[in-house]
Amino acid sequence: MNTRVLLSALVAVSMSGCANMTPTQQRMLSGTAGTTAAGAAIGAIAGNAGMGAAFGAGAGLVGSYLYDQHKRAEQRAYDQGYQQGHQRQAPANP
Repeated sequence: MNTRVLLSALVAVSMSGCANMTPTQQRMLSGTAGTTAAGAAIGAIAGNAGMGAAFGAGAGLVGSYLYDQHKRAEQRAYDQGYQQGHQRQAPANP
């Protein structure tokens, strides 16, 4: 019963207000919610759904933060390369 309540609460939280969130916040919320649910399911099998959910939430939060930082670094590198490409002048045709 506790697992169902926890999962229902997670679904309700994850569905509310995502439109006003930054991409970082969206990634972290979805990563945390997904791994919390998985952790609760594994914890329920092992005998402690709450502990599994807590570990899942922590792992999801850290993992989604690291993933977001990686995606942001990729975007910065792309933007920098794009700007450098536009700054170069085309060779003059004789």
